[in-house]
Amino acid sequence: MEKVGKKKGKTFSRRDFLKGLGGGALGATMASRFLGQGLALPQEAEEKIAIITKKQVTFILNGKSLTLEVEPREILLDVLRERLKLTGTKKTCGRGECGGCTVILDGKAVYSCLYPAIRADGKEITTIEGLASSTKLHPLQQAFIEKDAYQCGFCTPGFVMAGVALLNKNKAPSLAEIKASLAGNICRCGNYQKIYEAVAAASKTMSGVLK
Repeated sequence: MEKVGKKKGKTFSRRDFLKGLGGGALGATMASRFLGQGLALPQEAEEKIAIITKKQVTFILNGKSLTLEVEPREILLDVLRERLKLTGTKKTCGRGECGGCTVILDGKAVYSCLYPAIRADGKEITTIEGLASSTKLHPLQQAFIEKDAYQCGFCTPGFVMAGVALLNKNKAPSLAEIKASLAGNICRCGNYQKIYEAVAAASKTMSGVLK
């Protein structure tokens, strides 16, 4: 039993306190109002709470600086696909389970479907559209073609971006490291073995073992 106070050596319970206010639903209502009075914000404090409707953010996207206004409810995936028309980043599950929306943000592979666009301010973002140069594919993109590491192709951009994030940090990953880095991506066609082979082949190209 919760103790709420003492009087002349006697201990009063919460039930005793409610009885003193009249008991029943009326007493509980009065007690709630009485006990909750100290929780109310002063009117002055309420007026000072800023309501953010939009915020201007600036970030580097595929090597170019970009500034735009975003709402707090917007996710990075929707900004990329719907507003900037970079549809290579796929909207698949929408809840961070499949990896189809993976982009590289400040060097790390992230799910853009879970990333608030408002947090992109000051960040550097690379999407699948930003990997190839004007004349040459990224080594991992080329390896995906050579190793036939795609089937329906819907998950391919996410796997490529997760693989590039790995290879940017580790030019010669082991098979176990490749599997661990791609564990957050799902291929519904089940083409995992060829995907792993493509990443391994690209790692050799990037480390200069193969030209």
